[in-house]
Amino acid sequence: MSQNAAATTPTGPVLSDRHIDPHAYPHGVAFLDGQYLPMSQAKISVLDRGFLHSDATYDTVHVWDGSFFRLDLHLDRFFGGLEKLRMTIPFDREAVTEILHNCVALSGHRAAYVEMLCTRGASPTFSRDPRQAVNRFMAFAVPFGSVANAEQLRRGLHVAISDKVRIPPASVDPSIKNYHWLDLVRGLYDAYDRGAETALILDFNGNVAEGPGFNVFLVKDGKLSTPGVGVLPGITRRTVFDLCAEAGLSAAAIDVSVTALKAADEVFITSTAGGIMPVTMIDGAQVADGKVGPVTSRLMALYWQKHQDPAWSSLVRYR
Repeated sequence: MSQNAAATTPTGPVLSDRHIDPHAYPHGVAFLDGQYLPMSQAKISVLDRGFLHSDATYDTVHVWDGSFFRLDLHLDRFFGGLEKLRMTIPFDREAVTEILHNCVALSGHRAAYVEMLCTRGASPTFSRDPRQAVNRFMAFAVPFGSVANAEQLRRGLHVAISDKVRIPPASVDPSIKNYHWLDLVRGLYDAYDRGAETALILDFNGNVAEGPGFNVFLVKDGKLSTPGVGVLPGITRRTVFDLCAEAGLSAAAIDVSVTALKAADEVFITSTAGGIMPVTMIDGAQVADGKVGPVTSRLMALYWQKHQDPAWSSLVRYR
């Protein structure tokens, strides 16, 4: 029997007393309205402005080998976004940290993708005034996932550059992590149509901006550069600058043209979902010799080594 048929009788539609969710979800634990729940039970209202208007901010941190990586920086960005969007939550940093630890501990995951988020929420009267909405904090932990799979990490990602333009910072402050992804999603479909695995889109001046959930770096003559404006200041992006400072490498945030990116000696992308990931093909053409380069390989190794550094990682308090 179809879902439509199940919702009606010969006399008309039936009002169900509860929702039955037919969808599957990854194993994990969510925090919502003061409760820790299986992911399948974590729901928001269809009247929530986060859903209706993408009026929300969030941040993601990963757990690797039982430790959070650079959690303090992610908390800084999340609370900064709340302030800029004039949202409030009934938890301070210490309480949010505890909630995130609890989500991971209850899930049992030793490698996890962990998200904290706040939506504008819903108004009891469905008012269009955002000040009437009750802000809503949520968090969850699910298994760790990467932008690049094992094969792509080994041989490098194949990327296409879409002509779609990232929302300019005069419209949406890119330092506020947000769910405005339609430009990125359209870019992804451009990439898929051209046989690529992921996409980069442009900024408002026609330079390279970023991709869906990641920043991009190029290496030329041993020097690194990454787009400097109109992009999310990613935590992994910052980590690359920190690693370069320790390793004696030059790195700068500047305008990056499409021509410069394609002429690079090496290209890689950065994300909490995967770390530092090589790119070896752009728009169907090889980057340099088409192999993962030495600077990229060095930084990848340093990045994962830093996960053992207590100054950068904090142990999950498993029960």
